[in-house]
Amino acid sequence: MKLLLFSDVHVNRHYCERIVAKSTEADVVVGAGDFGSFRRGIVKTISWLKEISTPTVLVPGNAESLEELQSASVQWPSANVLHGSCVELNDITFFGIGGGVPITPFGSWSYDFSEEEAEELLMNCPMGSVLVSHSPPYGMLDLSSHGRHLGSTAVLKTIEDKSPKLVVCGHIHESGGKMFRFGDTMVINAGPNGIIYQVD
Repeated sequence: MKLLLFSDVHVNRHYCERIVAKSTEADVVVGAGDFGSFRRGIVKTISWLKEISTPTVLVPGNAESLEELQSASVQWPSANVLHGSCVELNDITFFGIGGGVPITPFGSWSYDFSEEEAEELLMNCPMGSVLVSHSPPYGMLDLSSHGRHLGSTAVLKTIEDKSPKLVVCGHIHESGGKMFRFGDTMVINAGPNGIIYQVD
């Protein structure tokens, strides 16, 4: 099955139009958060992306809340908004968790969760699923421009315990478009350009 993976479009129409155009090549589209910017622009971004008729999985980033993403996506029939929940598409289970994990230093506008909260949300992630997480796992595709690892230990633990076949993330722009293999799990920081990836 072909997946189109993207993240962190941040109200950029050019990126959104590119994703819409590429969506016809995919069986499922996966958006790993940060559709808005500073909790604004989410409705505008989704108005561009909702042209996608391919089944789509979305998780909120730290730039929009779950409620904001759900509300903006009401008129998008093919969209499935996940956060601590899963959906089965084409015989593959997708499990999603959104927000910044761990809590970011950005202040009150950022939609964040502690590692403990994330662990609880991730408890129901099925074995061997596709895990869609806005935040990358700690130590993988999570290096900031200052050389600090900003990923989530809860997401890392889920990879170790549940062996998802694929992890789709975003959040750390410096790693956008990069891939990392951890055992049987491929981790992809999708980025805004869109990556076509084959999953079995």
